[in-house]
Amino acid sequence: MFIRTSGRRVVVAGGGEQAAQKARLILKTDADLVLAAPQLCRELRALVRSGRAAHHAGPVTPALFAGTALSFVATGCPGADASLHALAKAGGALVNVVDRPELCDATTPAIVDRDPVVVAIGTEGTAPVLARALKTRIEQMMSPRLGAWAAHAGALRDAVARGIPPAARRAFWSWVFHGRPAQLHRQGRSDEAAALLDSAIAGRRVPEGAGTGHVALVGAGPGARDLLTLRAVERLQEADVIFYDRLVGEDVLELARRDAERVHVGKQVGCCAWPQDRISAAVMAEARKGRRVVRLKSGDPSVFGRATEEVEAARAAGVPVEIVPGVTAATAAAATLQDSLTCRGDTDTIVLTTGMCRPGDPPPDWGAHVRPGATLVVYMGVGAADRIAASLIGGGAGPSTPVDIAVAVSTADERVIRARLGDLGATLRRENVAGVALIIVRIPKRHVAPAIAAE
Repeated sequence: MFIRTSGRRVVVAGGGEQAAQKARLILKTDADLVLAAPQLCRELRALVRSGRAAHHAGPVTPALFAGTALSFVATGCPGADASLHALAKAGGALVNVVDRPELCDATTPAIVDRDPVVVAIGTEGTAPVLARALKTRIEQMMSPRLGAWAAHAGALRDAVARGIPPAARRAFWSWVFHGRPAQLHRQGRSDEAAALLDSAIAGRRVPEGAGTGHVALVGAGPGARDLLTLRAVERLQEADVIFYDRLVGEDVLELARRDAERVHVGKQVGCCAWPQDRISAAVMAEARKGRRVVRLKSGDPSVFGRATEEVEAARAAGVPVEIVPGVTAATAAAATLQDSLTCRGDTDTIVLTTGMCRPGDPPPDWGAHVRPGATLVVYMGVGAADRIAASLIGGGAGPSTPVDIAVAVSTADERVIRARLGDLGATLRRENVAGVALIIVRIPKRHVAPAIAAE
């Protein structure tokens, strides 16, 4: 909650370091600050001398707290704090008692201040160390120049309302905060950014490209939402409509704008409700309306994600398109296994292949990839496990070659199963693996059969 403080009093009861900490917080506002204590520390005395705060050294009564925007009790003495809390409540105040959450009507959050942009992180007084850690991460994400740019844009709101048609304003503001003006301002070229805005407003026009539709093929990663890239989160926050796969979890979708339209287009084996051509047509139809569309895919769109088909559809429709890479399941599985996909002097080649093809197409020649020093990662291979194993063995891999089966990596259902190549299909059936899993086969140089080494 943000409390308006203009023309209102905030009382800090206490004269020591705890009171000074709360005073520093209130100094970021325009409240009339009153310090209530018989004696004040040096820092607080300086505030009084500068005229930034008033000193109340006399008896404290409920009247002192009446009508305040907020009151703090910060003496450091439990008994005095409890007494002052009772007086403040009798005066009808909203009260915060330092380090006494059970006596707090409100808690003070950790603040990331890019005035007028303010981010508040609160834990209801239960975990202030966590709040400070989150503050540090958010500080790193937000440009130091962000507040100045927001203030400049805010000063132009009336001019924009007069000069830009209502239907185009959202696209205009998106251009202001995500387009060329924002880029210039972040680079320290504030005058150029301001001139660009003034020119657009004076011309009563939305800059070219600002109101056109856009498609972003966004990789959602293997499942865990903290594996999304910052760019992926930005696109979700900008999206008007999101088309998402069945493997994208609700916690990932929570990162999107609340008012973004969400369309589930998940495809499963044996289910053709959303074939690829229908998905592409729906995505392009939304983009042609001038909307920013995210096609949210699990993993990386460029790794068995049919990105090529959707990029071609966008180009054919004349719609701008971009690909936002995601963490692919192979690297996520390696992290789960705590074992690199490559090893210097032992494994120097990675092959990403699939167990599924278009209907009517011949299956991949998995055995052709059996080479000394190769790691084979098979996506969507559970249903073809017996054929995959037979092909790899036929290519020279021994039946006793170890296999890692990584199931639902990075999610709550994650598990790893160890198997031998000759028993791959039987192991999957015994472990009831029927969903999303990777099959990882390593053929290190030092363990290859002589026939393979000679080849």
